[in-house]
Amino acid sequence: MKFIAPLAFLLDVVLVGAFVLIGRTSHNEGPLGTLVTLWPFLAGLVIGWIGARAWRTPLALRWSGLTIWAATVIVGMLLRAVAGQGVQIGFVIVTTVVLAIFLLGWRAIGQLLLRLGARRA
Repeated sequence: MKFIAPLAFLLDVVLVGAFVLIGRTSHNEGPLGTLVTLWPFLAGLVIGWIGARAWRTPLALRWSGLTIWAATVIVGMLLRAVAGQGVQIGFVIVTTVVLAIFLLGWRAIGQLLLRLGARRA
C-alpha cells in the first residue's frame, strides 16, 4: 500500500493540470502559457499536501482533501496575484468549484469504492 500516496499525489497533479488545460482551451489560449498558469496552483497543491501531511491519509476527504483543495485555491490565487496574473472574481469562483469537484470528487469516489469493497469482503 506504499504506492497509494504517490499515486494520489500524481492524480492531484494531473487533475490540476487538466483544470488549467481545460481553462486555457476554453479561452482559445495556446499551450505555451500553460506552465505560467499552472505553477501557482501546483505550488498550492504541494503546500496543501505538506500542511495536511496527506501522505499519511491521502484518500481522506475531510482532512487531506479539504486542506489540499483549500491550499491549492488560496495559495494559487495569492501567487497569481503576486505574479501579476488575473484573479477576477469569476475566475476565483470557477477555480474553487472545479478544483473542489476534481480534488474532493475522486476522494469521495475512492471512499465509496473502499466501503463497497469492505462490505463485499
